[in-house]
This record gives sequence, C-alpha cells and structure tokens, in this order.
Amino acid sequence: MTLARLAALHGVATSYSPSPDRTVQASEAAVVAALAALDVDASTPEAVRDAVAARERALRERLLPPTVVLWKDDGTAPDGPGPAPPAALTSLPPGTRVTVETEQEGTLIDLTDITGSADPTGAANNPAPPDLPLGVHRLRATAPDGTTAEAHLVVAPRRAPAPPPRTYGFLVQLYSLLSRHSWGMGDLGDLAELASWSGRALGAGFVQVNPLHAAVPKPPDGAGDPSPYRPSSRRFPDPVYLRVEDVPEFGRLRGEARDRAGVCLERAAGLRRTVLREGGLIDRDAVWELKSAALELIRDVPLGPGRCAAYSDFLAEHGEALEDHATWYALAERYGPDWHAWPRPLRDPASPETARARTELMDRVDFHERLAWLTDEQLAAAQRAARDAGMPVGLIHDLAVGVHPDGADAWAQQRHFATGMSAGAPPDAFNERGQDWGLPPWRPDRLAESGYAPFRALLRATLRHAGAVRVDHVMGLFRLWWVPSGRTPVDGTYVRYDAEAMLAVLVLEAHRAGALVIGEDLGTVEPGVREALREHGVLGTSVLWFERDWDGDGLPLPPERWRADCLATATTHDLPSTAARVTGAYVRLRHDLGLLTRPLAAERAEAAADVREWLALISRLGLLPGGAGREEDEVRAVHRFLLATPARLVGVWLPDTVGDRRPQNLPGTWDQYPNWRLPVADAAGRPVTLEDLAASPRLHALLAVFDALRPHPPRTP
Repeated sequence: MTLARLAALHGVATSYSPSPDRTVQASEAAVVAALAALDVDASTPEAVRDAVAARERALRERLLPPTVVLWKDDGTAPDGPGPAPPAALTSLPPGTRVTVETEQEGTLIDLTDITGSADPTGAANNPAPPDLPLGVHRLRATAPDGTTAEAHLVVAPRRAPAPPPRTYGFLVQLYSLLSRHSWGMGDLGDLAELASWSGRALGAGFVQVNPLHAAVPKPPDGAGDPSPYRPSSRRFPDPVYLRVEDVPEFGRLRGEARDRAGVCLERAAGLRRTVLREGGLIDRDAVWELKSAALELIRDVPLGPGRCAAYSDFLAEHGEALEDHATWYALAERYGPDWHAWPRPLRDPASPETARARTELMDRVDFHERLAWLTDEQLAAAQRAARDAGMPVGLIHDLAVGVHPDGADAWAQQRHFATGMSAGAPPDAFNERGQDWGLPPWRPDRLAESGYAPFRALLRATLRHAGAVRVDHVMGLFRLWWVPSGRTPVDGTYVRYDAEAMLAVLVLEAHRAGALVIGEDLGTVEPGVREALREHGVLGTSVLWFERDWDGDGLPLPPERWRADCLATATTHDLPSTAARVTGAYVRLRHDLGLLTRPLAAERAEAAADVREWLALISRLGLLPGGAGREEDEVRAVHRFLLATPARLVGVWLPDTVGDRRPQNLPGTWDQYPNWRLPVADAAGRPVTLEDLAASPRLHALLAVFDALRPHPPRTP
C-alpha cells in the first residue's frame, strides 16, 4: 500500500508538469500534509496501509457518491446523441430503485427506468427525463438487499448563457475611479455614473470591476489590507463603496446629527483633495473611518414603512449567512479582526457562547446587517443604471479565488476550509519561486458532501446584481496548489476538485441569473481545462501580449487564429498598462524597485523586441497607418488589433484611455509599491476624475476605434 495510491484515492497529486516535457515530483511531506488536512492519516507506513484499505472499502460499498451531476440538453448542443447518464446511476446494482425529490416543492420523480438499474444489461439512452427540472435535488437509491443511500443531484443546463452580439466595455478597479463627489476613493455612485455615461454616450456594453467583497477591518494598531483579492467575505459586498449621500435616510438627518454629517462631508472633501490635487494615495482606512461615522448617524434615523419592509425582506432572504457575517464584524470590533485570537468558545460560530455574544451585541449585529442591505441596494442601482443605458451585459463582477484566513467566511464556514493550508501556485516560467496567496482552500470532500452549498450561495450572491461574473483563477475549479503552513510554495502539491460538479453548479447559477461566465485562464493551464470550459459556455480571457504561437514559431498570433469565446484585452490590473508596455516604462519601474533578475539593458532589449514583433504584425495588417513611434497611435493600434480578432467581448483597461503608465498591482511587491492604492491618472501621473475622463480628447480618440461596435453614433453634450 503506497502513499501514491492513498493520495490518488483522495485527489492529492504526487507530481505535476510545469511544461509538457517536464515532470516534477511533489515532496512526501507536502502529500502527507495535504492528506492530513483532509483528515487522512499518512504519517506512517501502517497508517497509509490502513487508510488505503478504509478508502477502498468505502468506495466499494457505497451506492452513490455525495454529489451526482446530470447535464440537461438545452438545445444548444450540436447534433448527435445527448450526454450519457451519470456513471453513478448506470452502475447501480440491477433492481435498485432510484427517486428524486426536487428542490421545487419536493416533487417526487422516479428515475429507475433511466438509470439502467432496472435492466440487467444496463441499457439506458435517455440522459434526463423531460420533466426533471434544473436545480439541486435529493437523490435516493434503494438496492435489492435493502441498502440505501442519499446524494445531491445537480441538474444543470449544458452551457452557460451565450454572450450578446459582439460588444466592448471598460475594465476598472472601482476604488481608483474618483469623481468630484467621491469620499477619497471610487464608490458605487461613481460606478453607476460610469455605466450610464459609457453606455449611453459611448455604446459600451459592460463595465468589469474588481472584487467588491467585504474587506477585513484594520487592526487597532495597524493598517488594513488594501487588496480586493484577500477579502473577509466573498458572500457580501464591502460598505466602503457606499455613496453615503445616496442613502435615503441621509437626507433626513436633523439637528446635531446633520451638523456632524456635515463635518464628515468636509473631511471627505479633504481626502478627495489629497488624492486628486496633492498626489496622495487612496487611503481606505481613512475613508471607512469617515463613512462609518456618517453611517452610524444615519442608523438612528427611523426607516419608513416601505424601507422597513424591504430591510425585513433582505434579512429573511439571507438568513443565517447574513447573521453570521454581521456577528463576525460585531465580534471583530470587540476582539480584533483575527478570530483565531478570540476567546476559544467564540471561535465556533455555533457555540452557546457565540449565541450569547450575538444577543449581547445585537445592536452592532443589526448595524452590520443594515450596511450589507444598503450596499446591496446601491449595487442593484448600478446594474439598473447600466441596463437602462442600453448595456447588453452591464456589470461584470469579479469573484476572488479565496478569502482571508482570519475573516468572516473562514470563521463562519470553517468546516469547509482545509486547516493548515494555503492556496497558491507552483514554480513556473513566470515565477520560479511559486506563489503563496495566503488563502485557505476549500476541502473538496466537504464541498461534495454539502452538495456544493457554499459555492452555490457564493455564486448566487455574486450574480445577484450582475450581467456576468469573472472567475479569478478559474483553473481552481479543477485543482488548486496547496501549500502547507510554514512551508514555501515550492513545497506544495495539487489537490483535485470534482470539476464536473463545480462547473455544473457554476453553469446552473449563471443560467438562473441570466449571466455570462468569464474564466480568468491566464498562465499555465493543464490540458483539457480550456476545452471543458468551452464545452460548457465559459468564456476565457485572452491578453494580447501572451497570445503567441507557443506550439509553433513563438511569434505573435494573427488575429484570425484567436479564439472567439473570450474576453480579449490589452492588459489587466496585474500587468503594465498599454502605454507602459509600448514605451518600456514598466521595465524601468521594475528596475527601480529591484525586481529584475538580469541587467537593465538586457531586460529593456527583450521588452522592446517583444513590442516590435507585435507592432510589426499590426502594421502589416494596416492597423497602424501612421507607423510606429508615437505612443498614442500605438495604443490605438493595439485596440484595433483586438477588434480584428473574433473575440466576442473586447475590454478596454480604463487607465489606458488617458495614458496611465502605472499598474494597479505589481506582483512580487508589498510595501515597495502602492498596490491597490493608486487613482486613475494621465501619462504624467496626474489623477483624472470621472468628469475629466468624460471630457478627455485622448479617451475619445481611442474609443473612436470602437465606432463599429456602437449601436448608435457617439453623443457628446
């Protein structure tokens, strides 16, 4: 009984291939640690032998796996036979009775005839009866010997909703987009304004934003983490994005409360001035200090009958999940934002002590529940503004790959997370030391046992006010690199998830929301992943500078060879802006920060050669009529090239419209660079407001490239 056999039985890899011609063995310590995080003892040869025997016996004796997937033909598949029935059903013993209790009013449906279990030959050719509804149902099997089993049955459409006729839109980190009304950082009022303006005046079809997940509050003696990709909770939005003045109760403040709110407004103007006029950085902690003070005042204003009913509906809809979320924030105010350091009984969300604390802190719990409601309202208003402006997609929300280990989700859902593990990435051509993201990974076994309930709830929350969702590191639906606590990323290993079940849940929730799904599939992707995503209608992400003929001559990929089922862009938040790319400014930045591993001259030469190859192809296609040499012309030419591809969606990085040369995030840095704290700025580094953007000649010159995609001529006041 080998460790490799035990690892395979639990989806833990013992090797991986960073490239097709190279295989790397995972360390035995990493494999043992990953198994331990799954409650499997592999510490000794005897333990391995016993664990293998126990697992094989359990698999041999079970009637059904915890979750079964049934793809339902939605008419989008090419001609030919439909999907085969799940093997979990066709392999049942002859004579097994199979029933489904649907999530819709508990209707009971007999599936025995389609499973093959009623026929000793196992014959079955109908993958899903016509009356089996979409959803997550209870599947029950009773074998002839009396053995019974229950499982979750996910019935999903074969494909996610298809994108609209070709369109383009903006990509923006919302905090970086300040208007003349912002409180020192971009907010949901700014998002609604951007969507309304760009949809009506520019014919844009979508606005993609950074994750708007709730953040971990700053500790009493330090600063908060500004990264939107390490949130406290992915289930609820961050109230720091609230436009406080748009809360209806704000206008009803009177007397001393109104005066104190006026002081908050004055101080907010100071924060805005610091960023826009004095070159300061976005300070989320300072912004939240002001907004929370104003929101405390608003909270004392009684809700009108209609508003009270709407709030009650919100509480009822979100139930225990919202109560847990708000309880964590109330406890964090008293004990600090790391639940591992709380009094031991409070580390368990279901303990009697936590229940008593929730009652004692009911006032604070209600405050945080109300913040979630107010933020949800403004998110709804932003999506409504986008659709009212004629956007066929509207808002594209970004789903971060994980959550902060000390935050609300990790506390409330801790049984679903792998203890002592962090998600990351192995060493590869882009990062020879690998990556540790500091995010606890979900346990695949616990997800399956729950019918993927946490994932379903997360998707439903994300898609609540969205036309699409971007799934960060979508490869994580298939496998994640687990790094044991205290070890380097090199000492990790891959752990597999049931990708079919994860995809089925993703497609089901997207179908219910009528939303597109975009997978961030950049970097090293194992064979078969992109094909599986495409089969189920999940769009990919294609960034121009990475689209080369890697299986051939390595040259830039001509536009006709690009995939159509993708969001095509020139850059992302983690990459140099297009102006920085074509000018080589990003190389100097990395040199100044000590990030280069080779001499500056060599790095510059390689970067320049890369740009020359791309511009040569673009010029040959007639997309750079004035020739290379002028930055603005080259930026426009890059976007003409994106339009020459068949990509269904084309994204424009909003800072590219005004020549911003600074990345929002520079991987490999922490305090050396102001990651996640920069406002959108022009080529000289001067901050640009939303109002300035709307009037920018450079922006309008770039967007003239997209005239053919506009449903109506551009309109300028």
